[in-house]
Amino acid sequence: MKKSHKYIFVVGGVMSGVGKGIATASIGKVLAARGLSVNLVKIDPYLNVDAGTMNPTEHGEVFVLDSGLETDQDMGNYERFLNRDLGPEDYMTSGMVYKTVIDRERNLGYGGKFVEAIPHVRDEIVERIKRSARVGKTDVTVVEIGGTVGDFQNALYIDAARVMHLKAPKDVLFVMVSYLPIPSTIGEMKTRPTQHAVQTLNSYGIQPDIIIARAALPLDQKRKEKLAIWCNVQADHIISAPDVDSIYDVPLNFERDGLTDVLLRALGRKASRESDMNEWKKFAAHAHNGKATVKIGIVGKYFDTGDFVLSDAYLSVIEAIKFSAYHLGMKPEIHWLSSKEYEKHPEKVSELADYGGIIVPGGFGETGIEGKIAAIRYARENRIPYFGLCYGMQLMTVEYARHVVGLEGAHTTEINPKAPHPLIDILPEQKAKLAKKDYGGSMRLGAYPCLLEKGTIAHAAYKEDQISERHRHRFEVNPDYIEQLEKAGLMFSGRSPSGTLMEIAELPKSVHPFMLGTQFHPELKARPLAPHPLFSAFIKAAIEHEK
Repeated sequence: MKKSHKYIFVVGGVMSGVGKGIATASIGKVLAARGLSVNLVKIDPYLNVDAGTMNPTEHGEVFVLDSGLETDQDMGNYERFLNRDLGPEDYMTSGMVYKTVIDRERNLGYGGKFVEAIPHVRDEIVERIKRSARVGKTDVTVVEIGGTVGDFQNALYIDAARVMHLKAPKDVLFVMVSYLPIPSTIGEMKTRPTQHAVQTLNSYGIQPDIIIARAALPLDQKRKEKLAIWCNVQADHIISAPDVDSIYDVPLNFERDGLTDVLLRALGRKASRESDMNEWKKFAAHAHNGKATVKIGIVGKYFDTGDFVLSDAYLSVIEAIKFSAYHLGMKPEIHWLSSKEYEKHPEKVSELADYGGIIVPGGFGETGIEGKIAAIRYARENRIPYFGLCYGMQLMTVEYARHVVGLEGAHTTEINPKAPHPLIDILPEQKAKLAKKDYGGSMRLGAYPCLLEKGTIAHAAYKEDQISERHRHRFEVNPDYIEQLEKAGLMFSGRSPSGTLMEIAELPKSVHPFMLGTQFHPELKARPLAPHPLFSAFIKAAIEHEK
C-alpha cells in the first residue's frame, strides 16, 4: 500500500523576521537526515510575480534557481540546508497565483462562472502545493507561509492549508514559529504574545501541533508547561529555539530538543535510519572552532545604508566565503568597503593592501562604479587575489581594457551608452524588451553550460571540461573586443558552447596569483558540505597572500 504524502505548514507568530525560513530549512534537514525525501516550498504573499524587480537593500538578495526563476533569499537557505537544487514548483507568490487565475478566466477556463478568491484562488494555491509534491516525488513537503498570523495578505494561504487539513487530517501538520520577548525592564520571558498568536491561528480554524519558541535564551520547563496549557499544545511539542551564533546550529538544536521524533510521530512515519548528521556537525563546528582567520574585503555600493542590510543583499556571497574558508580550516573576517568612498577619496584605495583577497560582487547601476574600477586596478597591480562576480567580471574587463590595452573611455553601455569603446554591451535579444520597458524576467536567467579551457585557474579549480552555472544579467563582453583583450594577456577561460559568450575571464597564474571574474553567479551553487570550487581557489590564494 502506497504511503500518503505528508505536508508540514510553518507559520509565524508575534512578529516578522522571527526565523521561519531557517526553521523550515532545518525541519527539512533533520527529516532528510532520517532518510525521508523532502521538498521545501516558500510562499511569498506579495503581488510581485517573482522577486526579480525588488530592491535587494529592502527585500534582500534575489536567489535564482536553475530554471531561471527569481525567488526569495529563503530558497537559497533551503537549497544549502538540503544540499540539492529546488525547482520552480517550490516557490509561489500571490502575483503568480492571481496571474494564473486571471489568465485562466480570460481563456474561459472557468466556463463562465463567477471567479472569486474562495474557492478559485484558494484552490489554485492548493493545486500548486500538491504539484510541488508530485514533481519532487518526495515523502514530505514543508511549506513556509510568509508573513505573520493575522496578516491580511497571507489569510488565503492559511485557509488553503486549513482545507488540506480538513480533507486529510492525518497528513497535514502545523508548526508555529513564535517569538517570546524578554523585556529589559522586566527581565522575564513573556508567553502572552505567543498565546495571542495561537488564538489568532485558532480563529482561522487551525490548531498548531508544534510550537517552535524563538527567544534570546532557551525556554525553561515552566514556560513550556504554561504554553502547553494556554495554547493546547503538548509540552514536549514545544521546542526551544534560542538565539545562536550560527544558523547552521539550528538543525542540531532541533535534534537535541527532540523535534525530529515529535515530527515523525505526529506524521505517523518511521525513520529509515538513525540521524545522519555527522558531516553537518563537523561543518557547524568550524563556525566556532577556527582560530586562524583570512581577511576578505567586499567592495560594493550598498554599504552606507546600514549593516543590517548587508547580510541580506549579499547573503549567498557571504555564505559561499564561509563554506570555503571553513573547509580550508579558516574563519573569514569579512569587511565591507564602500566603492563610493574610493571615488571621493582615491587615496583610500591603498587600504586594500591589508586584505588577503578582494571581491566585487554583482550589482546594477552607476553608483560607485569608478571606485570599483579603482579597487580592481589596485588589486591587479599589487597582485592581491581578486574575484569578480557578474558585474565584478564586467568591470574587471573594463579596467583591463582602459589601463592595459589602452582603450581610453572603455565602459559598459549600461552606464555610458555612447562609450567610444563599448566593452560590455547588452544582449541583442534584450534590446527589444527594454524598449518596451519589459523588465521582469527579461535577463539571462538560470543555469547555462560553460566550456573550460585547460591549463587555466578555472579548469584547475573545477577539474572538469564543462560546467553548469546560474546567471542573472543583461550585459555581456562585447565580442568585437575579444581578440584585442586576449592579445594583451586577458584570458577567457570559460565560454558558452557556441563560443560567443564569455563566461570566465582571468589572468594567467604566472602574471597574477588569482585575478578571475565570472559572468555567472557561482555563489548560488555553494553549499555547506560542497563548497564552490572557485570560492575555494580564491580563499586559498587569499590565505597564501596573507602569509
